[in-house]
Parts: sequence; structure tokens; C-alpha cells
Amino acid sequence: MPDPPPKSHHPQATCNSSCCPTPALEAKYLQTQNTLSCASLYLNQPDAIEDEIRPSLHLEQPRDSYYLTTSSSHPEISLPAQTKHLKAIMSSNGAERLANRKPIKKPVPAYLPSPGSVLTVDKALYTSIREAPRELIEEFTLPIRSGKAWKAPAGCIVKISTPEGPQVGDLNIWNAHNPRERFWASRTKQLHASHVSTYDRLWSNLPYMRPLATIITDTLDWYGTDEYGGRVHDLLGTRCDPYINTVLSGGQYNFQCHSNLTRAVLPYGLNEGDVHDVINIFQVTGLDEQGRYFMNPCPAEKGDYIEFLAEQDLLMALSTCPGGDLSLWGFGEDSEEEMIKCCRPLKVEVYRLKDESLLQKGGWKPAEVSGYKGRHGLDVPLGENREEKA
Repeated sequence: MPDPPPKSHHPQATCNSSCCPTPALEAKYLQTQNTLSCASLYLNQPDAIEDEIRPSLHLEQPRDSYYLTTSSSHPEISLPAQTKHLKAIMSSNGAERLANRKPIKKPVPAYLPSPGSVLTVDKALYTSIREAPRELIEEFTLPIRSGKAWKAPAGCIVKISTPEGPQVGDLNIWNAHNPRERFWASRTKQLHASHVSTYDRLWSNLPYMRPLATIITDTLDWYGTDEYGGRVHDLLGTRCDPYINTVLSGGQYNFQCHSNLTRAVLPYGLNEGDVHDVINIFQVTGLDEQGRYFMNPCPAEKGDYIEFLAEQDLLMALSTCPGGDLSLWGFGEDSEEEMIKCCRPLKVEVYRLKDESLLQKGGWKPAEVSGYKGRHGLDVPLGENREEKA
């Protein structure tokens, strides 16, 4: 941040020395400081940019007149790069408009659960389900860089674990009876958070709009938010795919998560077009100071797991990410060969409750689809409160 003007050695009213700022100069300083602060915060860059944006403020005095200093907390980012970025994204009067932008109050989440709504989870019930005796009905271990699909009846518990240590998994979910109803990562992110944990739900797409599964156990819930803003069980990103890999590296790798999921669903009559945005389980991600997506190594250890209660009859598919635990992430053939060193299997177990009446006794039942009637204003095609002129 710019240093403040030096204090006067004597009352300013009697001072004619340049060592003391005049009221007009102080006002210019404050305007400059505000603009630089706003621009620095806006770009999340060091505030060594004043020489570039001063002309937009019509400030002609030399830099020292404003008692400004440059102190970069990001020495690896050069001043030319900062100023070029600033010029590229700001209009001619952008800095001034930014400085004059009115403060806004701290926002609140857009979707807050109200008592009795489907967003409000009966934690006591779901805890009792988690702790109730259960019996195993299916299990398998998914090898590295592969994919597999399976069915999970409504009311069952699906456990996905890391039997040999950290490994990221990309999970897709469909209604077992209707593949058009499938997991909707974006809406889930809005309704809950960018990263999900215990008692969060995984929602289906339009027009169904209901929970497909609810997380009932997460042994990584301790991770919280790390020093870089990273969190675990990611909804910000999506699956790796061979198309962007070819765009970025020119390679022809066939075992990206998208491809693994595509192969996994073929036996169930689905195809590549049914593969959709995933929940990246065990994956730590976030947004950096400029809003750019980043990935950190998976924090899971041997035996960590996440459990879901199937809210509908489900078809699920999982890919063991070819990036492994993401500690050696990269694009291209060399990176693919290097990343295999940090790849491990994932284990899937499906359980049913020994006393299935526990669900009904607790008032649980599969959620209904959205009650919206689907009119979409078709009876007023020109829009709300509009009538077609004769």
C-alpha cells in the first residue's frame, strides 16, 4: 500500500515548505491511494501500478509527491505484466470508476435452507442411518486409471474409500430408471457449496430437481479451508478429458476420467453423451487471487472414505483419475508417465440396512420431482405482462 504523507514538522498554516502536503495534495493523495488500493484488491496484485493509472486520474506530479512506495508481495510477477494486465481489463476511466465504486455490504448465501425445506437435512435421522447395523451387498476395488459403473438401490449406503492412500475419484450419478435424470454439479454448488461434505446433497438436473444422494460420512471433514483457500470434494471443476488434453498438449491419451466413465457406462446402455460434470471426491481445489482454478495434492490417507445415502435408485460410475493424488499433475505424455507414480486404486462398497424399516420409521422416502407444471409462459409468448398488439 502507498505510505501516508509525512507528518508536518510544524503547523501547516505557517509552513511554506514542500515537506508538508497541502490540503489539495492530501486530497489527491487520498484519491490516488484509494484508486491504487481498489485496483490492487481488484487484481489481487501488488500495488506497484500507480505510474500506469495516474494518467487516468490526471495526476501530473511526480510519484514522490504522493509519498508512494512499491512493495510487492508477489516478486515473481513483474511490473510490466501487472500493468499490461490492468490495461487489458480496464476501460479508459476504469480506475477512476473503481475508486468511486460504492462499498457493498457483506453478501449472504443465495440459497439458505428454511425449516422443513428439502435443503434442511434431518441430521438426527441421517446420523442414525449412518450408525445403524448394515450388511454388504456389493464391493469391488477399482484399479488405477480405470472406470466402473454399478447400481445402488434407494436407501442403500455407498462407501468409496482410499485403500492404499491418496487418490482422486471422478463420480457420475444417474437415476437408475431414467438416465436423463442425472447429477447437476452447478446447482448442487449453488444450493450447498463449492465443496461438499457431511449432510450436503447431490442434486439432479432439470426438470427433476431433487436429491439423488446425501453425504452421511466424510473422514476428510477436518480439512476445512487450507492456507490457499483450497477445500476437498470439488464441484468447481470437472473431469479431465482427452479433448482438452489434445488441445493443450497435442497428445492422444485414452484414459482420462471422461474416457474411463464412457467405457464404464456402456454395459448399461449409456454412451459418451451421458457422461456429465462430476463431483471430484478426495480432490482439493480452489480459486487463486485472480479467480483461477487450482488443484492441490489429495490429503486422504489409507482408509479414508466418504459415504452416500442413495435417495433414489441410482446408477453410479467412478473413475480413478489418471492424475492420481494430483501431486505430479500436468499435461502431455511426459506428465502422464510421471503421474502414474502417484496413482492408487479406490474401493467401492454398497450396503443395505439390516433393519430397513428404520428409514420409514424416521420418515425417510425418495424425494419427489419438482412440482413445477412446465408451462414456461407459453400462453403469453411475448413475455410477462405483455399482450400481442392487433
